[in-house]
Amino acid sequence: METSYAAGETHVPLLEETIGANFERTVAAYPEREALVERASGRRWTWAELDRDVDALAVGLIRAGIGKGDRVAIWSPNCAEWTITQFATAKIGAVLVNINPAYRTHELAYALRQSGTKLLISAPEFKTSDYRAMVREVREDVGLEQVWFLGSPEWTDHNVSDPGVTLAEAMTWSLDPHDPINIQYTSGTTGYPKGATLSHRNILNNGYFVTETINFTERDRLCIPVPFYHCFGMVMGNLGCTTHGATMVIPAPGFDPETTLRAVEEERCTGVYGVPTMFIAMQNHPSFADRDLSSLRTGIMAGSICPVEVMKRCVNEMHMAEASIAYGMTETSPVSTQTLSDDDLERRTETIGRVHPHVEIKIVDPATGETVPRGEPGEFCTRGYSVMLGYWEDEEKTREAIDNDGWMHTGDLAVMRDDGYCNIVGRIKDMVIRGGENIYPREIEEFLYTHPDVEDVQVVGVPDQKYGEELCAWVRMKAGAEPLDADAVRAFATGKLAHYKIPRYVMVVDEFPMTVTGKIRKVQMREESAKQLGLS
Repeated sequence: METSYAAGETHVPLLEETIGANFERTVAAYPEREALVERASGRRWTWAELDRDVDALAVGLIRAGIGKGDRVAIWSPNCAEWTITQFATAKIGAVLVNINPAYRTHELAYALRQSGTKLLISAPEFKTSDYRAMVREVREDVGLEQVWFLGSPEWTDHNVSDPGVTLAEAMTWSLDPHDPINIQYTSGTTGYPKGATLSHRNILNNGYFVTETINFTERDRLCIPVPFYHCFGMVMGNLGCTTHGATMVIPAPGFDPETTLRAVEEERCTGVYGVPTMFIAMQNHPSFADRDLSSLRTGIMAGSICPVEVMKRCVNEMHMAEASIAYGMTETSPVSTQTLSDDDLERRTETIGRVHPHVEIKIVDPATGETVPRGEPGEFCTRGYSVMLGYWEDEEKTREAIDNDGWMHTGDLAVMRDDGYCNIVGRIKDMVIRGGENIYPREIEEFLYTHPDVEDVQVVGVPDQKYGEELCAWVRMKAGAEPLDADAVRAFATGKLAHYKIPRYVMVVDEFPMTVTGKIRKVQMREESAKQLGLS
């Protein structure tokens, strides 16, 4: 009986170069082709113009005392400056620290402190978030040396179009593809996020092979409504484009179905990315039928399995005959499996694809570590160039995730079919996926423990028609304390936790369901929550 192991093709070699070197090869090949479009401002760059602005910022960073290995954080919604910062830091070997635009002070302070960030590049505000005020609140506490707000004199002064010195003259050090270049924080099962540390080689190759799989060339134009602070935006999106000379189109700072559809139509995009909820929002928008989407041929859906009807509409109504499904995690740069552009509808709606080039995957028994036969569930593990360097300054958590043979243990339960295509069937741990955002209940529990009236708290995911899952907090109150409700919890968490991490439901209880050995039975909690709240 065949085991649940597969190795990807290797006939197309890995890119053994830095992100900066690859970027400059693309600039040399297509200097006058359009590289970047920012719809909100109407700004456009050719590859030569983008290279000029990237180098100007890179020199500015060096003059500000930023060198190889220094951490530069960026806290901003999608914009051209995000992309320019991504490539400027890569060119000089500074480590880019991605900060989620939804973060509040509690999370911002942790990420800046844990990463040892030297410089923060930040938007002044976004939606209802006053980033300036939040930075003022945490800056002294975390020992942050420099802050440049986009559009401010600090930002402008470090972006001189003719700095009087070339980047090659300003740099006195060399770079290696294996150097760390990016830290992305993932919600942590220990109560705090972990900084997945990724190299040039990790993310450059993953962006390249993700778009190789959907047949990208310099003639493609990709609409990127997914966030840059995730691998989906900055790796699969930006690096997918730069490795092929394709055009990056930023439809808006945050996702909006109408602006995304308009960007596809007016920019004649050939591809568009999104999680299933984004495609559902576009397909159900009142203007959908009126949009000319005939330029589309492909795109990627990731984050969760695509509903059959949604994929049918992508193919039939959005012209995305070559749309692909991808699966991965931040710690693997991110993609480990992907469907092919000519796969049938069944594979594109009922699987997460098959193993990626230069990657190995296996499904193992979580208890024994033995590879299971095909068709049997087990933990999805992956090995290869894409596995992260480790969690930033956390050897213990790194060893828990990556075994001695280099296998990354994802914590996802999967099945490998006879044809090598895989399905995700559950999660070993209790991660909640709300609208494509991964949330680990332990982080929320640790925060709610800080409420003065809370004795104990457990957080579980419950079904939700819009987001897939929502958070429900089971709370035990301290003696004599007034019971909390959802509004009180929301008031306590607002400004400290990202909005998507604030529990929608709160149930005050006297005790939690336990096993005979004293472990919390979260499966029973989820079932009882759904029943009591009337959720199917």
